[in-house]
Amino acid sequence: MLRGSVCVVIAKSTHHDRIVAPSLLAADFSKIGDEVRRAEAAGADWMHLDVMDGHFVDNISFGPAVVDTVNRSSPIFLDVHLMISRPDHFLQRFIDAGADLITVHVEADHDVAETLGRIRAAGLQAGLALNPATPIAAVEPFLGEIDLLLCMTVVPGFGGQAFMPEVLEKISAAAALRSEAGHSFHIEVDGGIDAGTAARCGSAGANVMVAGSSTFRAADMAAAIAAIRSA
Repeated sequence: MLRGSVCVVIAKSTHHDRIVAPSLLAADFSKIGDEVRRAEAAGADWMHLDVMDGHFVDNISFGPAVVDTVNRSSPIFLDVHLMISRPDHFLQRFIDAGADLITVHVEADHDVAETLGRIRAAGLQAGLALNPATPIAAVEPFLGEIDLLLCMTVVPGFGGQAFMPEVLEKISAAAALRSEAGHSFHIEVDGGIDAGTAARCGSAGANVMVAGSSTFRAADMAAAIAAIRSA
């Protein structure tokens, strides 16, 4: 019931609201449940879960079992980012694991419109991601079918990378397209996000800030999240 109430609040969010989503990838995996609850207590709005398959990106992280563990540990909104080659094949497993929003890549090997449709048909929010090298034109046909657009601000695959400022132009372009078409999807950024880069991304039009090392590994996680939210 609590999870449902969280979803209602999130669904009513507008793109003017700043959302901070700590990335589980930077947490202490020996105590995942505790880490998720620590982030929630520190003021996290969402929990961002990066699923990597070793094919789409050169790293392997975790799968549906970890998403299910996080789901059972806390009522926090689960923002699941599938960095996998065949999101359509594995989709139902992540729906069943308790994801609230599932983001798939436009570059992956699947029928993008069909996958987004399946996510929404399951009652979840649908996100679409693009890598730094992918032009914004690649996602334009799908902007009316998504709840979130994720502009990667690093080359995906590993945490702790440096922010790529050249992506700011793409964020601005996405915000302009959203405004012109009257859409209300969130614009999320992921990679090298801290208070400084969050301010730059926010100015460009992003409102969902995924932050790993700068939150979970901060001396004061609550202060770090507050700084990103207000930057």
